[in-house]
Amino acid sequence: MHAAARLGVDSVEIDARSELKPSELVGTGLRQVRKMLEDLNLRVASVRYPTRRGYECTEELDRRIEGTKQAMKMAYDLGANVVVNSCGSIDDSLDSPSRQTLQSVLVDLGHYSQRIGAFLGIETGAEPLEKLNGLVESLPEGSVGVTLNPGNLLVNGFNLDGLNSIAKHIMLVHAKDGVPDRARGRGTQVPLGYGLAEFPSIIAALEEHAYRGYFVVERDLAADPIQEFRTAVTFLKNM
Repeated sequence: MHAAARLGVDSVEIDARSELKPSELVGTGLRQVRKMLEDLNLRVASVRYPTRRGYECTEELDRRIEGTKQAMKMAYDLGANVVVNSCGSIDDSLDSPSRQTLQSVLVDLGHYSQRIGAFLGIETGAEPLEKLNGLVESLPEGSVGVTLNPGNLLVNGFNLDGLNSIAKHIMLVHAKDGVPDRARGRGTQVPLGYGLAEFPSIIAALEEHAYRGYFVVERDLAADPIQEFRTAVTFLKNM
């Protein structure tokens, strides 16, 4: 948080699995984190709750659902309204057991979200945008949102076709860049602005839907993280 404050950003994303767990954020712990955020003039943009399996997998599913709900409560307590996680594998068959399980779980999480005030923002990257949009559109309105991650899409061999259709569901943007590698079957993540994620076009598409959410700079395995984040923040602010 101190490093983020020195970079002059407005907010941070907190990992509820490896950084700050919901079980630690009660009573005095919650007050201490809120005080630190206030002192550093930071807000919480989102809470990340990565799970090893998706919501279509029945193994330990109840545990994943409960953990996600705890992360939602944690997000709300910190002033955020987005919990980021992949939804898992989306079966093409609408009648498949895994697709039915996935939709049932997302509807349940949606009902909880309506009560608590924080929503699951399904992160893009594991499937084409059109496919994810089809899933979101099949759910009751307001069940879940979308976290747009252009870098994940490019690394996994997808593009941003379908952005205009899914834009109305986007609650958060992970500002991550990448380049595809069709020969290898998997692309490479690169510093923001050095890949094929056309952020001017992305911002323009979101602006048409009055997007007012955060842009969270994300980068894995950076050689010089602080300097790279500083450059990325400047890149985004200039637009």
